[in-house]
Order: sequence, then C-alpha cells, then structure tokens
Amino acid sequence: MTGGNERQFVLGVDLDGVVADFARGLKPIAAEWLGVPAESLTDEISYGFGEWGLERAGGYDALHRFAVKERELFARLPPIAGAPAALRRLSAIGDVRIRIITHRLYIHWFHKEAIRQTTEWLEAHGIPYWDLCFMRDKAAVGAHLYVEDSPENIRSLRAAGYETIVVVNSTNRDLAGPRAESWEGIEQLVRERVGRWKAGDR
Repeated sequence: MTGGNERQFVLGVDLDGVVADFARGLKPIAAEWLGVPAESLTDEISYGFGEWGLERAGGYDALHRFAVKERELFARLPPIAGAPAALRRLSAIGDVRIRIITHRLYIHWFHKEAIRQTTEWLEAHGIPYWDLCFMRDKAAVGAHLYVEDSPENIRSLRAAGYETIVVVNSTNRDLAGPRAESWEGIEQLVRERVGRWKAGDR
C-alpha cells in the first residue's frame, strides 16, 4: 500500500519516542509531580507509565496536563540521539517527503498551545518536514513507509497493509521487524526502501 503520491516517497514519522525523547523529558516532571527522586523511576516502562505509580497522584492524564500546560513539555523535550541530523540527510534525498504524524492533541481545549510548542520545538532542532499532522489514525494520512514506536499504532498500520519500521523500546520488543534501535539503523532501512521505490517498487 502506498501514500497516494507516486511523484514523492512519503515517509511518515512519529514524534514522541521516535524523534523526541518523550520518556526522558517526562521523567523529571513526573518525579516533581510525585515528590520522589527521578532516579527512583524506572526506564523500563509500558504504555501509560504504570510502573511509576502515577495512580497515587491522579493518574497519567493529570500528569500529562501538568507537564504540557505548566512545564511546556512539548517545547522542552530532548531529541532522540541522531534523529534531527538523520532526518536532514533523508530530506536531502531527492523525492523524499517527510510527514510528521503525532497524536499530541490529547488535552481538551489546549490544542493551540500543544501545536505552538510542537512547531517551535521542530524549528529549534532544525527538523525538516513538509507536512505536520495531528491525528490518532496515522494510516488516514498515507505514507509509503512509517517510523513508529507505539505497539498499538504499529499493529494497526501493518494490519492495514502499511510498511512500518519499529523503533525499539521497552514497550514493543515482541514485535517483528523491520526494527531498529537507533537512528543510524532507521536511516539505513529508510534509504534501502527509498532505493527500491526509485527502482520501481511502488
């Protein structure tokens, strides 16, 4: 299945956990929220960060709202090592269109602020993109290849026939490849797929 534009190779890139290091950025804020040392919070997390004991302080939704509204989480996240430079190199390949696809409109009546923080962060780190899509159903925007870390999204995309690279973390180690643990590996897989597309594998 393709992204619908045969003149360009569309690369669908997730943001949190793929380009932005969401867990590492959230961890000190969660420690502040819980009143515990940051080192007491494990890095071996599952979706929703249940391992951090957030239920004793209002749950994940309460932390998320605090982190985005009061600590500008989306504007302050550290980038994943190597991600900005790799995306710049991929963008420089002829006919490659980077489409950022993220489900960040999570807090009701706070969408303007989430979008502002996101666009400022992308600009500050020099991350190239042609399209910025805020939506949960990532298959709906179409891409030739997706780069994703959420197990739910990976399964949904693959079930719909979309090629998806797994960005390995503690939530998705059981999923089959193609998979990569670094942007060096991601970039290699993307370049191989772009090469096949240019050779006629559309």
